[in-house]
Amino acid sequence: MTRKIAILGATGSIGTSTLDLVERHPDRFEVVVVTAATNSDALAEIARRTGARLAVVADQARLGDLQARLAGTDCRAAAGEEALIEAACSEAELVIAAIVGCAGLKPVMAAVEAGKTIGLANKEALVTAGALMTDAAAASGSTILPIDSEHNAIFQCLAGSQSNDVSRIILTASGGPFRTATAEELETMTPAQAVAHPNWSMGAKISTDSATLMNKGLELIEAHYLFGLPSRSIDILIHPQSVVHSMVEFVDGSVLAQLGSPDMRIPIAYALAWPERLETPAERLDLKAVGRLDFDAPDTTRFPALRLAREALEQGGAAPTVLNAANEVAVAAFLAGNIRFTDIARIVEDSLAQAGYLPPQSIADVLDIDRETRLNAQTSMKAVCN
Repeated sequence: MTRKIAILGATGSIGTSTLDLVERHPDRFEVVVVTAATNSDALAEIARRTGARLAVVADQARLGDLQARLAGTDCRAAAGEEALIEAACSEAELVIAAIVGCAGLKPVMAAVEAGKTIGLANKEALVTAGALMTDAAAASGSTILPIDSEHNAIFQCLAGSQSNDVSRIILTASGGPFRTATAEELETMTPAQAVAHPNWSMGAKISTDSATLMNKGLELIEAHYLFGLPSRSIDILIHPQSVVHSMVEFVDGSVLAQLGSPDMRIPIAYALAWPERLETPAERLDLKAVGRLDFDAPDTTRFPALRLAREALEQGGAAPTVLNAANEVAVAAFLAGNIRFTDIARIVEDSLAQAGYLPPQSIADVLDIDRETRLNAQTSMKAVCN
């Protein structure tokens, strides 16, 4: 019996990798819904190829083009926020949530409230609205399966364990392209250098987050909500080989780790087939070729973004939402060449210091805080960078 799949964000890197796996196993999966932000051309091609019954483009202006490209098929075209929510609540049994940014919040929450099983690749869902999402999942019976390689690794290590068996979890970080750079060198790093990740092929924003270690800070917040552990029970280690994707330490002193090549199809496959496993074309790990595995503590003096993320988690309330929004504004400014690499963390820190929001009680509250923070971050940018 095939599992019906909805892919929210089908044209991005996670969506493309998901499609690669699904199309290798047509006997196990049926794609019924696909969505994209603006790329109606690629979305229509995916819908035709997979036989999807609903294709949604977020940009209303692209609806006419999508309809034209799907003419003569059984696939219905739709556009806009309400259509994305409809897609999330469709007939699919598994929803791959890979919409980038806060644009994915409402669809993810809709899928959670509908009791769907969700393969979550949207960081913002848990970073900005973690308590809202997990409370809704507990109420609806929704299952959230992490697709981030680190969280997926922890999920795999925890299989069959009870929460009171766990002493701590250890997230690993490659350290990014600037792992060995001095504080002085970091001041002059360029966007081209920041996006040149040594191990993973990722977009410009997430690659920059990896360079600042903010990506690991966001994952720290996600891990808290996914696994219910406090900040003090979540550690981070720099592991430049990116072979050990994360570890779990148990109360008896045992440590389990998940190892593998740096290929996102491995965690995606685990989410697709869970509780079973799925064959993938990922390169097999050759530890003889790797030769050595190194670990070190992160330097939060050179990379203060990690410290700021932990402080935001421990502060709670609206702080993680502010952290995420201010970081997105600062990273965009850096990639545009308007600020220095080291200004990113300074802008985030200033935004957190200025924020005085009440804890969000709804997704609408989260989006309001996000919107206001983005405006305030522009002011912080002027203050910090002058």
